Amino acid sequence: MTAKEANYSIVGTSVRRVDGAAKVTGKAKYTGDLVIPGLLEGKFLRSPYAHARIVSIDTSEAEAMPGVVAVLTRKDFTDISPFIGRGKNKDHPIIALDRAIFAGQPVAAVAAIDRATAEEALGKIHVEYEELTPVIDVDEAMADGAPLVHGFAPRNICFQTELVKGNVEQGFAEADEIFEDSFEFPMIFHYAMEPHTAIAQLDSDGIQVWTSTGHPFGVRQEVAEIFNYPLAKVRVHVNFVGGAFGGKSGGKIEPLVAALARKAQRPVRVVQSFSEATVTCRRHAIKCKLKTGVKKDGTLVAKQAEIYLNTGAHTETGPTVTGRTLTRILGPYRYPNLKINSYCIFTNTVSAASFRSIGGPQTAWATESQLDIIAQKLGIDPVELRLKNLVKKGEEIRPQYRPLDADLFKAFKLVTDKLGWDGPVSKEGRGRGVGFGTTDPGAPLASTSTVHVLADGSVVLLCGTSELGQGAKTVMSQIAAEELRVALERVTIQPIDTGYTPFDRSTGSSRSTTVMGKAVQLAGVDGRQQILELATEHFECPEDAVTLQDGMAMAGGKKISYGELIHKHFAMQGGELVGRGYAHSGMAPTPANPLFWEIGIGAVELAVDRETGQVHVEKYVTAADAGKALHPLQCEGQDEGSAMMGFGHTF
Repeated sequence: MTAKEANYSIVGTSVRRVDGAAKVTGKAKYTGDLVIPGLLEGKFLRSPYAHARIVSIDTSEAEAMPGVVAVLTRKDFTDISPFIGRGKNKDHPIIALDRAIFAGQPVAAVAAIDRATAEEALGKIHVEYEELTPVIDVDEAMADGAPLVHGFAPRNICFQTELVKGNVEQGFAEADEIFEDSFEFPMIFHYAMEPHTAIAQLDSDGIQVWTSTGHPFGVRQEVAEIFNYPLAKVRVHVNFVGGAFGGKSGGKIEPLVAALARKAQRPVRVVQSFSEATVTCRRHAIKCKLKTGVKKDGTLVAKQAEIYLNTGAHTETGPTVTGRTLTRILGPYRYPNLKINSYCIFTNTVSAASFRSIGGPQTAWATESQLDIIAQKLGIDPVELRLKNLVKKGEEIRPQYRPLDADLFKAFKLVTDKLGWDGPVSKEGRGRGVGFGTTDPGAPLASTSTVHVLADGSVVLLCGTSELGQGAKTVMSQIAAEELRVALERVTIQPIDTGYTPFDRSTGSSRSTTVMGKAVQLAGVDGRQQILELATEHFECPEDAVTLQDGMAMAGGKKISYGELIHKHFAMQGGELVGRGYAHSGMAPTPANPLFWEIGIGAVELAVDRETGQVHVEKYVTAADAGKALHPLQCEGQDEGSAMMGFGHTF
């Protein structure tokens, strides 16, 4: 059944958020709100140098302080791995080892009876450093003879990749005009409302971690590898997360907190400040060189790009982000000839991590800015230049990738009409601009969910998608309620506990509703089928004679509740039905990359005070290819000076 054919009663409606009341009343418990018996507070001592050899660390004065329970340094990692992640090139130490390789890297950690004591103890740890020459930006890092952040990476190149289509030199030869421009995009911190926070406890049962992460199963994997525990002995708990935006993907502070708890032999909590979070991860800074060949009428004929990503001191997600830039630098435009080279570069700076639309804003800004330069030079309206080169529905954006699945011409017209576009300068002298963002989300199909229909007909939903503020708990509950034909209030979605929550790859890459949502839907279908089978047995009729609605099975003018069916089936006061859903790689379309395209369109009108340089946005219009809005209110937004619209196909 397609979305257009379905007669939904819960999906597609703006129901009350299932976590709304808890959040607005302050009852929602985030990691920093949790209290565990015997809990200690932890703090990290960080390197003041971007690059320095650690000659010695003297912790004796700190350890002698009243209230200090444990001080952790590199010497405490003799029997466990000091590195996060797998692979032969171990480049992400949990704590600084022989060198500090960025300013802010943890060098020691303290567990004490309270935060004030832990903070005071940091000042009593004496570290002798031998300062070394750092490389801060990509030009320094790739220069001949530059110091290496890691010995295994010549010229500090962490990763490089290339995309070629046609013959770019021939394309430039055929061009009437060639434009060469350089663009820089700075480091940006995610600035989630909740900084990185974690609690860890080790006991005879294993390791438990309570954390604000979008990757609970990834954190479980990393902690298990570091401490050499089986996965079954590591439990990661996640309930509410105060924003993430990619900055809480994979392990961040959790392994170090767990190591500190191990030494203290008591549970330890670390609640970072915003300044501490800024030296935990950030967005990739990028330098981008663009060379684009065009005809006099604005037809794009060739594009060459060199993209350099400052990935910081650790590999982390750098190669993945670098790979995404190959697509996102293209925009939704038709280029017969392409040569894109992208380089991921180590530097002595804070490690870069995922950030919404990895590699997207940096490269889209470069491409869209150059299109405006081209339009101005050729005397072509910026909207007309884009319309002339837009990829049509069914065409390829990137070779061997899934064809575009949306009508961008219709969507672009929606945006420009709403803005009132009649040129790049309004009658009032205000500036106007338009732009596209084109994203190939890396949404791997690896999600599992279960629904448990209990003996009173209520439903427990288990899924591993983290609630980051995006409304996942509500949407997943809507899907389960819709498929099981029960009221939304009858569905309870449990907090994540990897001890019993089914596996999910991650919360990121726009995969929660699309991939985990599919797993929840399939779990609901499985649970509904089991109810149907019990109902046909009870009514002694075929399945197509049974109607399920509001937690009741009906046939031939008779009805029975789900709970009564379960009681009858198990012949006891109890029992439950379990529906299972798996979203896996075998379900992917062909070609599978990307699973779907994400296209965003924006148009703005703004005023600039020529004396002060102050910018005031007068009007902003944006449209996104949202497909079927499962919860419309969470997809909509409009105020006096802005508007947001949806367009495109239905999933």
